[in-house]
Amino acid sequence: MERIRTLIVDDEPLAREGVRVLLEQDPEVEVVGECANGREAVQALGELGPDLLFLDVQMPEMDGFEVLAQVETARMPVVVFVTAYDQHALRAFEVHALDYLLKPFKDDRFRAALDRAKAQVRQQQVNALSQRLVALLEQTGSAAPAAATPPPDEAPYLTRLVVKTGGRVFFINVEEIDWIEAADYYVRLHVGKKAHLLRETMSNLERRLDPRHFQRIHRSTIVHLDRIAALEPYFHGDYMVLLRDGTELKMSRRHRQKVEAALGQSL
Repeated sequence: MERIRTLIVDDEPLAREGVRVLLEQDPEVEVVGECANGREAVQALGELGPDLLFLDVQMPEMDGFEVLAQVETARMPVVVFVTAYDQHALRAFEVHALDYLLKPFKDDRFRAALDRAKAQVRQQQVNALSQRLVALLEQTGSAAPAAATPPPDEAPYLTRLVVKTGGRVFFINVEEIDWIEAADYYVRLHVGKKAHLLRETMSNLERRLDPRHFQRIHRSTIVHLDRIAALEPYFHGDYMVLLRDGTELKMSRRHRQKVEAALGQSL
């Protein structure tokens, strides 16, 4: 495939240079432009159509979030935010940024972010190529029935959550979560022996989790289906859910049918 066309946006010349030097070490990447402010970035995004964008958040006149607001969804590149202010982390992932680099970052942290970004760009390129192939086959009458796909503007299920605690930002892979419980205006994420508070509602979080892996078993509990070790009948149609780590959770009968469908088993 072609080299990954990359745009760097940062109002600090030294910061742009640092990112450029690291990118130039990767033969799969081509730096197609650099911008010193948001307005230049909006123009460059429209004219250059990069695959990947390293974007500073804090810039004069127009910040990184305002830049992205000016970009059409269909033309949005893969975005990696680069900033010195960790309070922007949560909002960065709300706009579906792939990653978040906090200045000053180490070279290995940058390379990890770049590797993830390249993988995402390549996947998008493969998907686009497949769509063009299907369209061509349809024109010639040779296409097989297309598989159902979600609408292009539908947000993907969460793969990672960002939790800020005590001035630190934690990145939690969703697959590592064992179960989730409601905690007033927060939810508590149970990951192994640790628990993290996230300011989110159960309903919103439930909608953003893949139902093939996560199901709500009670009004205050969501469980990772792969963590279930056993189900035991309780009272009045309720069940006790035993997780692999020994945790016992109650499943109410109103959620039983959806859990049965997700597990492919009748209780």
